[in-house]
Amino acid sequence: MVPQCLFWNNMKSASIAMILLLSLLSLLPRTIYSVYQDPRNFMKTNTFVSESFEVGPGLVAVKTFMNIKFPKGHIGVKSFDVEIVDQEGNSIPLYETYFHHWFAIKYLVNTTMLQNPEPHLDPIKAFTFKRNEGTCNGYLLPHYWGFGGESRGTSTNIPDPFALELGNPAKIPDGHEEQWLFNVMAIDTRGVEDRKGCSECRCDLFNLPKDFYNVTKDIHGEPLTTDYKGGLFCCQDNLQCKLRNGFQGPRRKLSLRYKIRWVDWNKCHIPVRFYILDSTDKVKSNGLETIHDCQTEYTIPENHNGDFLHVQKAKIPIEKGGYLIYGTAHMHTGAVNATLYGQDGRILCTTTPKYGTGNEVGNENGYAVGMSVCYPQPGSIKINDGETLTVESRYKNEFRTGAMGHFYIYLVDQLPNENIQNLIQNNLCLPITP
Repeated sequence: MVPQCLFWNNMKSASIAMILLLSLLSLLPRTIYSVYQDPRNFMKTNTFVSESFEVGPGLVAVKTFMNIKFPKGHIGVKSFDVEIVDQEGNSIPLYETYFHHWFAIKYLVNTTMLQNPEPHLDPIKAFTFKRNEGTCNGYLLPHYWGFGGESRGTSTNIPDPFALELGNPAKIPDGHEEQWLFNVMAIDTRGVEDRKGCSECRCDLFNLPKDFYNVTKDIHGEPLTTDYKGGLFCCQDNLQCKLRNGFQGPRRKLSLRYKIRWVDWNKCHIPVRFYILDSTDKVKSNGLETIHDCQTEYTIPENHNGDFLHVQKAKIPIEKGGYLIYGTAHMHTGAVNATLYGQDGRILCTTTPKYGTGNEVGNENGYAVGMSVCYPQPGSIKINDGETLTVESRYKNEFRTGAMGHFYIYLVDQLPNENIQNLIQNNLCLPITP
């Protein structure tokens, strides 16, 4: 048993599921809620709704939706915002359904292979997953965008004239198509005995199979030990968190509503590179190359001296640097902050959670409902090629399972020159035509 959220760590095990998914690719319901184009700067905005998934009191939903609706063409994406809604389009509060995470992952599809399938070929070979520029090993943390409970209150906006370049025909092989998928994990906490424990995926609160520790493998493919007290492996699809005695509640269908802003790519735009760095990365070297060993999550042990913060730290060499234009982190409730340091100890970015104080959606009391974002003046912070960065994630020093400290940074190779600035000022940044 390997949780879906540890994406493609075991690609072969996904083959059977992939066969089923292939037959459904053209059937996924996709609803466009709004379409808008700003004539002043060629900005386009679409809001979509994903395929629905069903939850019930205490149930975990871990889903993968292939080939989600996404803008086509040679474009530059400026922002990507996501929230959970019900079938009527109402936003769902975190205290009813805890939004553990959503990940948006890019991949290429060999359409020629799918149109002319060969019986002896594994259909997974038609898919090539294109991860971000981050340093994690294998297929861990491959996404470009992705948050959780903090999603509604965290900006994903990329400042002008920068954008994530997608759909460049020069970078897509003949016979292939660029597509995107969602990985989603949500926990329905209505009526549960321990809402905090369920949202942290504490193993003793879930109806795990009797042979759970015998058949479940960790991220390295080794048997999961009984020392594992909580996290992704105990929050697999359709597992049930303990309910209060006698509690009954209706099942319901939920979806992701996501809003994408983009422009048609033009000569004024400068492409960004997305990196995700993990504070659990156990970096080592074999003398020839750097080996990364991201754990993706960690447990904060019980501590009777809560006066100090729990700090998780990793020193991570970056092969290719650049100018920093964006920084934030994906963390869970209980987080205090996360900081990215340069090799010389300078602070590159510190991001801090915002905690809710009410009952309304986006301000749920006690939950981390947003993360601050660093937008340094372009050119003011440069990360050198080969520089070793330090990522620190800090939480309250109390027992907690499934803690995460994923630091997101966007880097660029160049800054806007005088020619680009003049084109922007004179509104001459016309889209590139094929």
